[in-house]
Amino acid sequence: MKNFLKRISKKMTKKNKKKIYKKLRKIRKKISKIKKNKKKNISKSKLKTTNKNENTLRIPKNNEIKPEIKKIKKQGTEKKIYKSKDYIVYPKHGVGQILSFSSKTIGGIEVQCYDIKFEKDKAIGLLPINKQSHLRPLATINQVTKCITILKGKPKIKRSMWSRRAQEYEQKINSGKIYELAEVVRDLNKGNDVIIDQSYSERQLFEKAYERILTEFQITLNLSHEDTQKKMDKALKRNEIQETS
Repeated sequence: MKNFLKRISKKMTKKNKKKIYKKLRKIRKKISKIKKNKKKNISKSKLKTTNKNENTLRIPKNNEIKPEIKKIKKQGTEKKIYKSKDYIVYPKHGVGQILSFSSKTIGGIEVQCYDIKFEKDKAIGLLPINKQSHLRPLATINQVTKCITILKGKPKIKRSMWSRRAQEYEQKINSGKIYELAEVVRDLNKGNDVIIDQSYSERQLFEKAYERILTEFQITLNLSHEDTQKKMDKALKRNEIQETS
């Protein structure tokens, strides 16, 4: 190209030369602009591809798994059935007396409780008010008279193994039902059968059921410990053994 221009320049005048050089400069500028634009387009296309890849890697907002926020449930409000100084029966511990009401914070929740005193165990237990269905009021006088007729009846002893019978007796004692307690006392009572020896576990179950029903009778009938014991022993025919001995 340069040689060609040299040849032409010899033949051409100065004015023509200037015009040709101007045109060549313009052509060069256009070529440089085209090259720059090409570079820009290539860089933009690269950015677009990278952005697309990033978008594909990102989890869309609709599919994002949001962590579940669990709200702590408050204790269900229930009306107080029992008042302070009321006697109640708690199946696992027997007869107790409600001393007062208190509020305790358990796991960040304020819980209303009964403060129950158990004389025999010499302990104070706490029971939430929303679980007061486990408690029952003391037996009425009519229920006590029915229990006495149960104690007077003949014992119903099954022929099954003692271990199975012991479980049944334990379940009846812990049920808190007054009639079932009376049945356990009646069935484990030896009465006039002095010759029959009682095993340690049998005697333990009998004493447990006997003491529970005795304390309930004492409070319901408003009698002394000795008088209620005499009444029960008379129904069970245990006083006859003491007189003969």
